[in-house]
Amino acid sequence: MKLKETGELDKCKASLVAKGYSQEFGIDYKEVFAPVARHDTIRLVIALAAQNSWPIFQQDVKSTFLHGDLNEQVFVKQPPGYIKIGEEHKCPYEYTFFVKMGNDGKQLLMVCLYVDDLIFTGNDQIMFDKFKKSMMAEFDMLDLGRMHYFLGIEVAQSDTDIFISQRKYAQEILKRFQMANCNPVGTPVKTSLKLVKDDTGRDVDNTLYKKIVGSLMYLTATRPDITYAINLICRFMECPKEMHLQAVKRILRYLQGTTDYEILYKKGEKSTLIGFTDSDYARDQDDRKSTSGYVFMLGTGVVSWSSRKQLIVTLSTTEAELVAASACVCQAIWMRKLLEEVHFKQKGIAQP
Repeated sequence: MKLKETGELDKCKASLVAKGYSQEFGIDYKEVFAPVARHDTIRLVIALAAQNSWPIFQQDVKSTFLHGDLNEQVFVKQPPGYIKIGEEHKCPYEYTFFVKMGNDGKQLLMVCLYVDDLIFTGNDQIMFDKFKKSMMAEFDMLDLGRMHYFLGIEVAQSDTDIFISQRKYAQEILKRFQMANCNPVGTPVKTSLKLVKDDTGRDVDNTLYKKIVGSLMYLTATRPDITYAINLICRFMECPKEMHLQAVKRILRYLQGTTDYEILYKKGEKSTLIGFTDSDYARDQDDRKSTSGYVFMLGTGVVSWSSRKQLIVTLSTTEAELVAASACVCQAIWMRKLLEEVHFKQKGIAQP
């Protein structure tokens, strides 16, 4: 989505499309959904800011849902069959990411929105000031200055680098589940561990298991090193046994020794987007499905990662690798398109 030079959105003649038809009565019919940016987008913005030595600022809307009255038409997404020729590019990649370019194409402002919190960065202080002034004139907002804490993520900006971490959140998890004084281990899972359904094993507290796993899932926003382990223990949410709980506790013990782990985005070191992918053939002993994984780097820090069990049963390691590569390519295309929106077009394909 584009921002005009006046600070307003690039307007389109279309009514608000809330896609309410996708909600089901009795399930989520009365629920209200707010726009949120993907963590991948947020990390990508931080990486871009670091590469170009830009500061990142933050604002917060005091009363988000009190601004519900609309006197004008709002363009969210063109419904199927109503896409206007020549304007297919409107909002195609990230609905909560906004870009504004100066008249000469040299000034740049990027805004990333997550419900009532927003961050913005770019290369022109005048654009920063105008944007903050226009937003605070329209909404009751707090100017939080430089980004330092966003969605539970701690951000440390210096003259040479940007660090992101969830140190405080990790410590809170350990304290909440009585693991603050546990002995640390060097890896989140044993290399020989193969978790399976255990019908004869001792039952554990299902609610406790889900609480721990749910808490750990959000920690993957800055911890790619535990992503595979979290994906593994999530497979047994329905009926966890003692062996599954022990695997969860090992992750907590790993966190005990790594709460200070951070992702570093070094300023001034420009690099292209680089991705890596792999698969673990037939790792799941219950259904023989493989696991796909990928990671992308922009500059010195990782910006996107994933570890998921494949949806199909592959018949060979080659097929498993192909499925994993396909997921990686889809993510690569999306990220390349997003970078192209902010005039950081990626060229060429890196060789293995």
